[in-house]
Amino acid sequence: MPDTLQQPLRDLFLERYEEFRQRLRTRLGSHQLAEDALQETWLRLETLRGSTVAIKHPAAYVFRIALNVAEEQRRKQSRLMTLDDVEDLYAMADELADPAREALGEQEIRLFRRALSELPRRRRAIVTAARLEEVPHAEIAARHGVSLRTVEKELRAGLEHCCRRLDREYVQRFGPKSKRPSE
Repeated sequence: MPDTLQQPLRDLFLERYEEFRQRLRTRLGSHQLAEDALQETWLRLETLRGSTVAIKHPAAYVFRIALNVAEEQRRKQSRLMTLDDVEDLYAMADELADPAREALGEQEIRLFRRALSELPRRRRAIVTAARLEEVPHAEIAARHGVSLRTVEKELRAGLEHCCRRLDREYVQRFGPKSKRPSE
């Protein structure tokens, strides 16, 4: 004949607390998680107190509640960030949110746009397509009806102009080597 909650579950919980704690610690692999789960289980048992629902195996019922609580806590913790994660985000935000750096970036964008606007129309279109839109050089040559070599020359001339306007050194990264000797 099944037991009922007339023998309160919380009394069973208190009587067998150490057993539940040991089983949970073994099952979960964490003393702290077992303790936290048992505290929450106690609170949940309080809400069931006085119920007249028949429970065939009260100890298994209480242990299942504790396991469910532990699983819920693990899910919640997996969605939370660690302290290291938060510190990394703060450091990154500090670097990115520097007003002076942001102002300098905006100024460089304005200077770059101005430098682009000073280029002849075809050269500007080639620089924009190659560097901003990442269009392959062969496709740019086909669009403008010019050779691949012409695209490379126009691109180089356009980039050198923009670098001069931004007070930067032009560094050729692909294609033929620079004719300037290395220093």
